[in-house]
Amino acid sequence: MKPIYHIGRYFLLIKRVFSKPENLKVYFNQFLYEVNSLGIGSLGLIAIISIFMGGVITIQSAYNFTSPFIPRYAIGLGTRESIVLEFSPTIVSLILAGKVGSNIASEIGTMRISEQIDALEIMGINSAGYLIRPKILAAMFINPFLITISMFLGVFGGFLFGVFSGACDAEKYIFGIQSFFIPYNIVYALTKTVIFAFIITSVSAYHGYYTSGGALEVGRASTKSVVYNSIIILVTNLIITKLMLV
Repeated sequence: MKPIYHIGRYFLLIKRVFSKPENLKVYFNQFLYEVNSLGIGSLGLIAIISIFMGGVITIQSAYNFTSPFIPRYAIGLGTRESIVLEFSPTIVSLILAGKVGSNIASEIGTMRISEQIDALEIMGINSAGYLIRPKILAAMFINPFLITISMFLGVFGGFLFGVFSGACDAEKYIFGIQSFFIPYNIVYALTKTVIFAFIITSVSAYHGYYTSGGALEVGRASTKSVVYNSIIILVTNLIITKLMLV
């Protein structure tokens, strides 16, 4: 019965989060702050990971595409498809679940145990809406931009490392990333990104909001948020793929 209890409490929290806001200006300012904190603050990590993973995918593709019947431009094509369909929207979201999710859970959890949330409630402020809504909206707004940048840098990293390592030719790689492009794949990837952004922020906020105890419990809430985010993202990824691609 415990999973059902947590699922019910999670949806009740989401209902509170999206209730009517008291002051739109305050929420908008908080939204801008969260866009910078959750999105821009993660850009450097995403850039480094995307460039090097693009290089790894390209070199591995070149290593495996050894048959003379497979054209060399397939390296660029395979790299593009791997990055657009799965690496950037899913793997990067899992990385954000670790970085952003743990940060949200620990931040809200610390506010809970230090009674700052109780103080907001006493002042008549909807603490769930004030603390969680801007984070969810900010992540759903900025994450598609981060994932788009990740796609570009991943393909660029594949070109950079593939050409300089001798794994592929520049001309054929560029031809490959331009060949057989399906715009719907971008729609699919960004749809996943928005859903994953909602999952990361809301699940992490749930674990932080209902933290009880001391500093040790905040650490446990942060760990739980990362674990549950990862599991839910992987399951949701399978469902979305089945619905949108099959």
